[in-house]
Amino acid sequence: MELGLLQALLLTAVGVVAGFLNVMAGGGSLLTVPVMVFMGLPGPVANGTNRIAILAQNLTAISTFFRRGFSDFRLSLTLAACAVPGALAGALIGTRLDGPWFNRILALVMLGVMLVMHFDKGSAKRPEHYQPNRQQLLRGHLMMVVVGFWGGFIQIGVGFIIMPVLNRVMGLDLVRTNMHKVFIIAVYTVVALLVFVSQVELLWMVGLALALGNAIGGYLGAHFTMSSGEKLIKIVLNVVLIAMIIKLLFFP
Repeated sequence: MELGLLQALLLTAVGVVAGFLNVMAGGGSLLTVPVMVFMGLPGPVANGTNRIAILAQNLTAISTFFRRGFSDFRLSLTLAACAVPGALAGALIGTRLDGPWFNRILALVMLGVMLVMHFDKGSAKRPEHYQPNRQQLLRGHLMMVVVGFWGGFIQIGVGFIIMPVLNRVMGLDLVRTNMHKVFIIAVYTVVALLVFVSQVELLWMVGLALALGNAIGGYLGAHFTMSSGEKLIKIVLNVVLIAMIIKLLFFP
């Protein structure tokens, strides 16, 4: 695929929005992966190429959080270590998911995300610097295996899985939830990207155009709290999700 200037600019613009959404809450890959599929990329290629942008976005967000005094690398590393085996297994399956089945699963994921957002009653309020107890830590680390599997498999909507684990199961406040989230995703994305590189021919120029946008969006998203503009984000996401579900299911 030859990438033209207008296509590169479109991908970068989409990447900015996606990176912002991903760091704030999640759902950015709901925009980037379908856009690449609509541009003619096969499912596994779009799925793998997206990881280039995801890695750039989360590395930028980690750096931004760190500069503002938010880091707990010890806990981030242990959680990420639990996510890595799941990501490895998920990515191996993801490289083989192609054609109509990729579109169908993508549409079902979007529908599921819409339902989760509709019935979600809001994130739990936690005091700052709350330290999870041993039971919370155990449950959180075990659940990271599932988070890693989904992230390695398709990545789309992983924010809506990992945030309840960190915020509700482990009791972390929203700022530290996002702080750990971007670190965990960055680590397992390296593993998933290596799997895709070994199995699928990725489009690096497409990935780099997206990565530029995602990095900018990740930088911006790290400067905002989860509640900032949440209602508007949900409205925009729902409109986009409905349009993409119709396209994937009825106009493949």
